[in-house]
Amino acid sequence: MSLILIASERFAEHMTPPGHPESPERAEVMDVVAAEWRARGGEVVAPRTASREQLARVHSCEHLRRMGETAGSSVALDPDTYTSPDTYEVALLSAGAAVDAVERVMGGSHKRAFVLSRPPGHHAEHDRAMGFCFFNNVAVAAAHARALGARRVAIVDYDVHHGNGTQHIFEHDADVLYISTHQFPYYPGTGAASEVGYGAGAGRTVNLPLELGATDEDFKQVFDEVVMPVLQQFEPDIVLVSAGFDAHERDPLGQMRVTTAGFAAMTAALRAFADRCCEGRLVAITEGGYDLRALGECCRTVVDVLAPEAAPAVQWPSSPVASGRGRTAVTQTKAALTTYWRL
Repeated sequence: MSLILIASERFAEHMTPPGHPESPERAEVMDVVAAEWRARGGEVVAPRTASREQLARVHSCEHLRRMGETAGSSVALDPDTYTSPDTYEVALLSAGAAVDAVERVMGGSHKRAFVLSRPPGHHAEHDRAMGFCFFNNVAVAAAHARALGARRVAIVDYDVHHGNGTQHIFEHDADVLYISTHQFPYYPGTGAASEVGYGAGAGRTVNLPLELGATDEDFKQVFDEVVMPVLQQFEPDIVLVSAGFDAHERDPLGQMRVTTAGFAAMTAALRAFADRCCEGRLVAITEGGYDLRALGECCRTVVDVLAPEAAPAVQWPSSPVASGRGRTAVTQTKAALTTYWRL
């Protein structure tokens, strides 16, 4: 089949304090989804550990040293981000899963890959862990894709939180496009439409800040009017998706109203683009999503969208009235990007 899943029962070994939303139970949900795919005849493989060389493309040596010192211990790196004795090794596996997925897709053995991993990654910056994240999995994947010959890499992040780490790692880079839809203002406080990148990377950061309560219809507007046109003009060789599901209407952290069908539509739009423009090369990597039932539903939805040989139709859920939040985000982002893209 054209889709491969990268998963491991070891992702449950990263422990967090009782009541922490980024719990080991999230990994157990992902394990069930992987087992279901295997039962359908699909391929599921365990990841390798990311190498120091692969991590050092996006993280400082000092950050790698500090993370290594947490091995075997329980440490609070910030008020939200905790290690347990196995966290360091599990975080290396989480980054390695993203590397493995990119290798398979860039190598042509599979068109698409879905990485079912934790801990997540998009808040991890060049020089620090934060926001439940230790290594920036999608950034490590993007750098590895370039090492394997990709000229341009696009990252689309539909997690409810802005991926500050991913943005900051690539904001000077003309060959990595970062597009984020996110609740704003919200943790981590970054992601205003005016943040567009610097120097050679100016215009390669595209932020679509949505007010709390945004619906499927609002996400349809930002996808139709900004996300897809910018991707088309950028012409990437591979699409990476930071697939966080905490914008779901049932999520306990986010305050958005996206449905499971809305996530299906976003994923289908990105898959259809990849099929048209970069020979189908697409890797989705899990980020947030803290309602366990919604997490399972959305992971199954991503599998169902990415699995068929022919791309399914993009079917946005019908919404009787747009909230206006999408229009506001589109207007702000278009104004910030007017000198960089035709929108």
